[in-house]
Amino acid sequence: MGHYIPSTREEQQAMLSAIGAESPAAFFADVPESVLLKEPLNLPSGKSELEVRREVEGMSRLNKVFGTVLRGAGAYQHYIPSIVKYITSKEEFVTAYTPYQAEMSQGILQSIFEYQTMICELTGMDASNASMYDGASAAAEAVAMCRDRKRSVALVSATTHPDVVATIRTYCYGAGFEMRMVPEKDGRTDMEALAEAVTSDVCCFYVQQPNFYGNFEDCTALGEVVHNGGAKYIMGCNPMALALMKTPAACGADIAVGEGQPLGMPLAYGGPYLGFMAATSAMTRKLPGRIVGETKDADGNRAYVLTLQAREQHIRREKASSNVCSNQALCALTAAVYMSTMGPEGVKQAAGQSMSKAHYFADLLAAVPGVTVQNQGAWFHEFVTTLPVPAEKVLDALAEKDILGGLPVKDGVLWCVTEVVSKAQLDKAAAIIREVCAACN
Repeated sequence: MGHYIPSTREEQQAMLSAIGAESPAAFFADVPESVLLKEPLNLPSGKSELEVRREVEGMSRLNKVFGTVLRGAGAYQHYIPSIVKYITSKEEFVTAYTPYQAEMSQGILQSIFEYQTMICELTGMDASNASMYDGASAAAEAVAMCRDRKRSVALVSATTHPDVVATIRTYCYGAGFEMRMVPEKDGRTDMEALAEAVTSDVCCFYVQQPNFYGNFEDCTALGEVVHNGGAKYIMGCNPMALALMKTPAACGADIAVGEGQPLGMPLAYGGPYLGFMAATSAMTRKLPGRIVGETKDADGNRAYVLTLQAREQHIRREKASSNVCSNQALCALTAAVYMSTMGPEGVKQAAGQSMSKAHYFADLLAAVPGVTVQNQGAWFHEFVTTLPVPAEKVLDALAEKDILGGLPVKDGVLWCVTEVVSKAQLDKAAAIIREVCAACN
């Protein structure tokens, strides 16, 4: 990692001499004496690489890594081809930021441009930005895009992930406009309640597809209701499900956002992840963050630049709809490499296997006496069950057999199955659940 080797003492002294400072102390002469460090920090002595490795490996053994994962709720365990990590680990790509000097960074800019193109193909939208920090912040920024002086209320479906709801609520509070929840009905957005909620002061409506319970919403009908009320329509999508379902564009969405983690990023204790955001051409100039565009240089060669950034993001920040000035470049590259490697058919197969295995597992659980699958109608790879015994008993029994069970929720347990889980693993989990339920009756 040559770029990360610190400067030598000779190089440091040369830099100090160039500005007329004899020592580091002279360089910091203008810093008040009261805040200067008088004694060295109380740090332990350094260790060799071998000693550090032993210590870190010892700590890592305290972690519990499950052989089977049946939990999703926003972060999903998908298979990641080895080439994804190989390419994204190259030194020239290891940065979290979009470069400022376009003439020096054509490779990074092109990789982001390719990512934007793939997100547009995935969502059907006209333009994509260079990514947001995560799916929740992308949803909140999308709501901020729709804010209007005459419309200061944002509607959010109650079937949305609780963390996304909390993030949108925080953004609304900070910006001084109101967030209202649209109730659910049978695990989906209540269409009649939405029609009543879309009043003249509503700027937008956000719905998750598939929703937090795994159900597919009738997003086309929801969009018609929202647009009839004069508001903007935002869809938060699972990118893997986009390989099977109607695109946000086909559903009439003005903005499409989502958590990009399923596109090649490991679970990694919750991050770093990636928020993708795309919009119609009418909303393009309101996209926050950065957009990489394709142009030509003075010689007529293809070139890439940052484009369409509102100066308020950098200068008149109090007037900006967004102050996001960076992005998740390395995660965006990861998503682009993953999608390129898998191709449309590969992503579709992964999504199809996830969906079919989840339905297989749901059928196994539905056959257990006392267990009820709550999902009705079409759903993707997550579903909710009620259990005849406390959820903790079932989850503890699964954990003892190296299985991470579903997430406890208000009405039961939210299960998730992806393509990496085998039929044998699902049969084993179902047998354990059946045994625990029978023993407690």
